[in-house]
Amino acid sequence: MKLFRKNSVFLLLLPAFIFTICFVGYGICMAIIESLKGANVLTLTHYESLFSNESFLASLCYSLYIAFVATILSLGIGLVFTRVMYEYLQKQSSKILVWIPMLFPHFVWAYMVILLFSQSGWLSSATFQAGLIHDLSQFPIIVNDRFGFGIIITYVWKELPFVILMLLPVYVQLNAELPQVVKTLGGNEWHVFKTAEWPWVLPVLVEVGIIVFAFILSAYEVPYLLGTTYPKMISILAYQWFFEGDWSNRPLSFAAMVVITSAVVSLLCFYLLLMNKKRYRLMKGNIK
Repeated sequence: MKLFRKNSVFLLLLPAFIFTICFVGYGICMAIIESLKGANVLTLTHYESLFSNESFLASLCYSLYIAFVATILSLGIGLVFTRVMYEYLQKQSSKILVWIPMLFPHFVWAYMVILLFSQSGWLSSATFQAGLIHDLSQFPIIVNDRFGFGIIITYVWKELPFVILMLLPVYVQLNAELPQVVKTLGGNEWHVFKTAEWPWVLPVLVEVGIIVFAFILSAYEVPYLLGTTYPKMISILAYQWFFEGDWSNRPLSFAAMVVITSAVVSLLCFYLLLMNKKRYRLMKGNIK
């Protein structure tokens, strides 16, 4: 019993750990092996072919652009909204209104974007009826456009409640006396944010940013519904390489997913190295 009490947390996490190792870990290992498999020997030929493939390079740049812009917008809007409204968001009714989008999967919001922003959607019809445009084709192309505006709108719309959910406890637990001290010393709202809020918000903001960035970079359904034929998101390109008739492209599909996974894991490791010391200083009361 004493041994169980000492390791109770570990034992509670053990099923999730085993599940992760057995399924996720196995999948990653098999993807790495398949991406390195050659004619009876392990080789980096598939990675060389991948990084010399114009479609992959265009897809990589496009995916990074979509993921970066959507993540930055989600974090920025979520931070401003939480900072301004966190006192109201402590009410249960307000929380429910903000978090309703989290109840629906991403493809539902993608269809909503199609209904609202396509050239035959509600907004284009409303502007046509209002006389702002003379033909529906004059409405800006937001869905299936080469800049990915429809994809970005969908992800910002969907991830914003998640950002608020993660930032709200930080603002609720902030020391209410710190802003008053800063203002007493002659500081304005910017100084209050920079000195009393930002050191506590930054670690959570980076954590949420990594989660959102990694999800968008590897997601499939929204780019499939709202993306263009060229360039494609990485997930769409890898899917097509895997399931198309030409089996010679299958190793490229595995290699593409290994590259994305390695990039996300590297980003996570960099965050842990960067933020662990900062978290320790915050726990000791040093906010610099």
